[in-house]
Amino acid sequence: MSNDFESLHSLPVADKLRIVEQLWDEIAESADTTGLHEWHKDEIKRRMAELDFAPESAITEEELWRRVDAKDG
Repeated sequence: MSNDFESLHSLPVADKLRIVEQLWDEIAESADTTGLHEWHKDEIKRRMAELDFAPESAITEEELWRRVDAKDG
């Protein structure tokens, strides 16, 4: 695992973020919720309420990656 982790250091930021997104999606799909603290749940609820109140504040996935790639280049 150590060598795998060390190899990530040389990746461009955009690639690192894509990996994090894939890991996050996998974790979110997992039925295992151990380690999910109450403040995490509160933050999720806060962000969902914020999005419900102002849905125009959201950006598309394409826009997210456009911004990431613009900062990386």
